[in-house]
Amino acid sequence: MTARLSGLLKGAVENDDVASAIGEYEHRYGGEARGGQDLRLAEYRNFVKLYFDLTTDFYEYGWDRSFHFAARAKGERFTASLARHEHYLAHMLGLRPGMSVLDLGCGIGGPQREIARFSGAAVVGVNISDYQVERARKYTEEAGLEHLAEYVVGDFMKMDFPNDSFDAVYSIETTCCAPNKADAFAEVLRVLKPGGRFGTYEYCLTDRFDEEDSDHLRLKADIELGGGLPEIAFPHEVDDALRKVGFELLDARDLSMEAASDVAWYEPLISAGPSLETIWSCRWGRVVTHTLVKLLESLGVVPKGAHRVSALLNTAALAFTEAGRRGIFTPMYFALARKPDEP
Repeated sequence: MTARLSGLLKGAVENDDVASAIGEYEHRYGGEARGGQDLRLAEYRNFVKLYFDLTTDFYEYGWDRSFHFAARAKGERFTASLARHEHYLAHMLGLRPGMSVLDLGCGIGGPQREIARFSGAAVVGVNISDYQVERARKYTEEAGLEHLAEYVVGDFMKMDFPNDSFDAVYSIETTCCAPNKADAFAEVLRVLKPGGRFGTYEYCLTDRFDEEDSDHLRLKADIELGGGLPEIAFPHEVDDALRKVGFELLDARDLSMEAASDVAWYEPLISAGPSLETIWSCRWGRVVTHTLVKLLESLGVVPKGAHRVSALLNTAALAFTEAGRRGIFTPMYFALARKPDEP
């Protein structure tokens, strides 16, 4: 464990200037409580890139290589639930060999590799983080999947792909980072072939969220700060944005509310479970990790500022858990849309 922790943030931030970077991130988040200027929309590229440069190593340490939530059936392993969540998306998109597919905000490529294996489709991942793309390419080469998975450093708000390039497009908890959903979806529509499908898993507030409740507002702010988010949408805002840019909305629902969700999506943040797959993401595992990171930072083993990054992610984990328990937030709002055929 200590050996793995000692490698945190060694290659993610230039000159190991982690303390300065986390300070800059918190400044860009803004708000009176954070003491900075809110630049999440005006400078979203720098805001989001900085977030993932700081947090990727921690995510990989605690959550493996697929950075998303998923509900579990009773007795199902954590990693199996993640794969099922990815397979469901591939199934709903109708992916198959010979198709060209785009993954928006592909992270280090965990879902992309799984979907490519499962469907046989060729998947291109676009990602604003050079660091994540570097790691994605490394893991893809190790898996022998270079023929089905490739990566491009870029901003999914403004991509270099020609019009009508892809048979299908998907995003897994990534367009929540977009400064404007309609603009992001318009770019998806542009690169998607006529008749092609777009599927997305979105972070959303639910109808239980009360904008007059100070606790609800605090949880929302902590999720946004700890998740690198400009603003969390409501489901109707996702639907409206898709329709506004010209998509046909085929399906839209909160998957966390469905029958297969015997184990809540936030459970890995509470308990390690019988298989201990989420040992370092659960509550006590995070406490141990946070304490060790502080010790290693004091000894100069990990860069100064690593403990603050760990605290940021712990803030998010607590907020995710509480918001999930109260039913005011879901990371599993699923929308499936189709680009109309050409006239």
